[in-house]
Amino acid sequence: MPRPIEAWVHADALAHNLNCARRHAPDAKVWAVVKANAYGHGIERAYPGLQSADGFALLDLAEAERIRALGWRGPILLLEGCFEARDLELCSRLNLWHTVHHEAQIDWLATHKTTWPHHVYLKMNSGMNRLGFTPSAFRHAWQRLSGLTQVESITLTTHLSDADAAPGSARGIAHQLAVFDAATHDLAGERSLCNSAATLRYAPDQATLRGDWVRPGIMLYGSSPDFPHHTISQWALQPTMTLRSQLIATQQLQAGDTVGYGSSFVADGPMRIGIVACGYADGYPRHAGTGTPVLVNGVRTRTVGRVSMDMLAADLTPVPEAGIGSEVTLWGRGPHGAVMPIDEVAQAAGTIGYELMCAVAPRVPMHSA
Repeated sequence: MPRPIEAWVHADALAHNLNCARRHAPDAKVWAVVKANAYGHGIERAYPGLQSADGFALLDLAEAERIRALGWRGPILLLEGCFEARDLELCSRLNLWHTVHHEAQIDWLATHKTTWPHHVYLKMNSGMNRLGFTPSAFRHAWQRLSGLTQVESITLTTHLSDADAAPGSARGIAHQLAVFDAATHDLAGERSLCNSAATLRYAPDQATLRGDWVRPGIMLYGSSPDFPHHTISQWALQPTMTLRSQLIATQQLQAGDTVGYGSSFVADGPMRIGIVACGYADGYPRHAGTGTPVLVNGVRTRTVGRVSMDMLAADLTPVPEAGIGSEVTLWGRGPHGAVMPIDEVAQAAGTIGYELMCAVAPRVPMHSA
């Protein structure tokens, strides 16, 4: 038989989470963000659960081609825009919307020959300091684009750096909103400001913030954008990826026995552990130390010792009946309705759920559920 580790992508959960975004942003249209191969889920596997979105947002032209090949005829947005002038040819052929965040992209558009004018997202750097025109340069960019026959519409957009800030934090969204509003209040065009955190936390009560389009990403994939302040259950989100394996061995330890490389775990008394067919070569985080939560037969327990390339160890004290072949849920849906939120695993490893989703290794078979 093949090695027992496998991943599953749950289309019903993707659809559920997309509907959650709609409930939080009534009257706004929804971009389903599917960059990074749908956050590691696979565009083709994620598409059935997300095809009721109003559009798909991503980075790569090749991924845009894959969405079109699936039969999607609606809007597709390139979140980072074009990387060179000839990319506009494919934008015209595939009818792609694209972000403009620097002057060269406007120059390329001005010399582009196209039958159909383009939908453009004009991006402001309102404080994130990654992409976008400064507030003082934004109006000039809008004026340049407005004068081009190659442009059909301009949507005004920015990205909120602190929408996930802890309650009571000095940082938040107010400073960026003030900058954005001051620079755009009299400019024509639709608006798009909300990422996942802003969609969940602020959009329900602020119509001007949710604007015309929201851009949920991580929330679609069953991870809380402001964990640990809110969990997925508090946001009524469902896990969309399950990584599961089996026990392939058990060991009986006595006081003083150690587990794994470096002997970082030392048993303080008799205990039984299970060896799981999963390691960092499968995408499980190596820095997830002793105490990382895991489900064995749907029962919550912990890992012990270091994660190695192909294996890790789990404490079987809460599941004395477990043995070789017992199901292990590393994250996602477990048996008997149990859930292991990916955010908790990520927190134990000092990272975020985004990274774990995107890091599942090619050697792990991934299926649609």
